Amino acid sequence: MNTTKTSNPETIQFGARYVVAWSFAMVGCVLLVWTFTGYNDRMARVAWAFGTIGIAITVGVLISHLTRTHALAGHLDAKTLANRHQRVLEFPCTVDDALDMVETVLRGLRHYAAMDVDRTHYRLTAHLKSLDRYAMDDGSSDQSSLVRVVLEPGEGICRATLQFEPDAGPWRDWWVLDHGRNLDNALTVTALLTERIAERRRSDRNAAERTALERQLAQTQLRLLQAQVEPHFLYNTLASAQLLTRSDPARADLMLGHLIAFLRSSLPGADAEQSTLGVEVERSQAYLDILKIRMGERLKAVVEVPDAMRNVPLPSLLLQTLVENAIKHGLEPKSGGGTLWIRAAKEGDMVSISVADDGRGLQAESSGTGLGLKNVRDRLHLLYGPRASLALATNFPSGVTATMRFPLTIAQEA
Repeated sequence: MNTTKTSNPETIQFGARYVVAWSFAMVGCVLLVWTFTGYNDRMARVAWAFGTIGIAITVGVLISHLTRTHALAGHLDAKTLANRHQRVLEFPCTVDDALDMVETVLRGLRHYAAMDVDRTHYRLTAHLKSLDRYAMDDGSSDQSSLVRVVLEPGEGICRATLQFEPDAGPWRDWWVLDHGRNLDNALTVTALLTERIAERRRSDRNAAERTALERQLAQTQLRLLQAQVEPHFLYNTLASAQLLTRSDPARADLMLGHLIAFLRSSLPGADAEQSTLGVEVERSQAYLDILKIRMGERLKAVVEVPDAMRNVPLPSLLLQTLVENAIKHGLEPKSGGGTLWIRAAKEGDMVSISVADDGRGLQAESSGTGLGLKNVRDRLHLLYGPRASLALATNFPSGVTATMRFPLTIAQEA
């Protein structure tokens, strides 16, 4: 086991400086007294007695300081023996969170007295009572300590400089030793903050792992949701084209041409979770062109999407799902058909996309399972969280409007 000798040059230099400082102070006192009383044998004996007792007390105080410091630090050098100590820590969080962490730790100390916090300049000063740990009770001495903290903001981290010192001017350090009080404060506060920082890093690491797992789960669920939508449309279209090949080959050929255009816009991004509003509108228009062949004049479509919004990120197939739902449950069952509207707008930091129809409406009986709308809600929630929504409203005089809203900024980062 390695041991550190207490009689190193720095320790000897520190002790000599302290004894010499008190010796000069005592000599000065004696000379001052002699100036007013004059020199005689009696005063000389008093001076020698005063000097001997003073040196003995000085050495005793020095030994106490050395012993306590060695017990705290495990070694002695100029830094551990000093009354003033500095520590520098890095916090893996914002400067406000770091300031809260430091404040919580300092307020939790049993010898905490008071605190001044400057949140504008990220500074903090705490006053600590200097408890006499050798006494039978926990009464405080007339000395107190300060903890000064300055935080510097950074990118993802912040740097904190902590200064532990007596609540007195530096000149007193020549004659007054703190018996390791401020070293004890530095070790205690640093240990507590280091533990908090480690907990924060563990928490951040666990959160990152959870986020990665949730993202993988979301991607898996999105692919499952997409798989529930794409085959349904393809099967219906191919079945309709098969029937038309017998009764109207020209219309069947036109339908297959629109289907090819639809697949051309769909298949390159089939595995992509994100598309754009412009791409999704084109996909929906190709989808509507296919349905117009089957429904004829019974289906009209109006698209009101600003060109400036066509690059807005949008999860793939959401718009088509709403369009398909409006056709299937609103317009197709209606004897005279109707009109379908696709609209998009920005509302502050939110995107609003609606699909409206003047079909049978919400009160109409339907054999549908509602799977399409559930898929839309699930995907919006998985991608955007609680701020995203899908709402249904009744149109006047008939029909339904389905409106999905989601954050623009999050959509752009997704």
